[in-house]
Amino acid sequence: MAVTSHKLIALKGLVRRLAVATLLLTANALAAELQLNGVLKQGALVQGVTQPGNRVHFNGAAVQVDPAGHFLIGFGRDAPPRAELLIHGEHARPEQHVLQVEQRSYQEQRIDGLPADQVSPRSAETLERIRQEATLVKRARRIATLESHYVGGFRWPMDTGIITGVYGSRRILNGKPRRPHYGVDIAAPTDTPVYAPAAGVVSLVHRDMYFTGGTLIIDHGHGLSSTMMHLQRIHVQEGTAVTPGLLVGRVGATGRATGPHLDWRINLFQKRLDPELIPGLGPFPH
Repeated sequence: MAVTSHKLIALKGLVRRLAVATLLLTANALAAELQLNGVLKQGALVQGVTQPGNRVHFNGAAVQVDPAGHFLIGFGRDAPPRAELLIHGEHARPEQHVLQVEQRSYQEQRIDGLPADQVSPRSAETLERIRQEATLVKRARRIATLESHYVGGFRWPMDTGIITGVYGSRRILNGKPRRPHYGVDIAAPTDTPVYAPAAGVVSLVHRDMYFTGGTLIIDHGHGLSSTMMHLQRIHVQEGTAVTPGLLVGRVGATGRATGPHLDWRINLFQKRLDPELIPGLGPFPH
């Protein structure tokens, strides 16, 4: 049967529409393979979920993905305004997501009255001690367990206190510029309870580090960890499994501190993140 030119044009149009519809369905299916929970902002932790079996790359580096498709990415204090996330399905071409990262300005904080040797230590013995303690912390933060303890959510590690220091602030100690502050300081009386902010396993306990005093690190899985500093007492041991709200220590003024407080830090491996930007955490309940 002969096909008229009008019918041929109509048939070609139908084919084009079907092709476009197929592409849209494929794009929607790929988009459905990615969920991101968190703000795209300097210092932020973002929790991701993709289809089980997918592989994820963030800024060119492979990211751990658990069997259920959970993964984590984070933006450092000075992260650039753009980041790239690639999702590799089993059969599809990699799906590229260009993330726009909100830039921040940071406060300046001056702290005076610290002992001179805690601002600029000079003795060889002290410098070696600091080096050894830093190695212990780095080792704990390199742990890459696939258990996704963090998916149960976070809470603040204290129920009372006053926030006196924030993430990213430029520190001036005894009038000398020092590295930015990478945690949240919560001032409270000595012996105020400190709780596990999320489920995990205790990866480091040290009762007297030079700068951070009583120090506790909890591994939340996928390289995500909490560090609690300046503790007066620590109630858990390395290897202890913790649940959110479990009593793990007490506020102190150990190490380099001008008064009793908790310095709470969040790391994704060695990348330092802002505890206040943890997805779902909410404001401090003071």
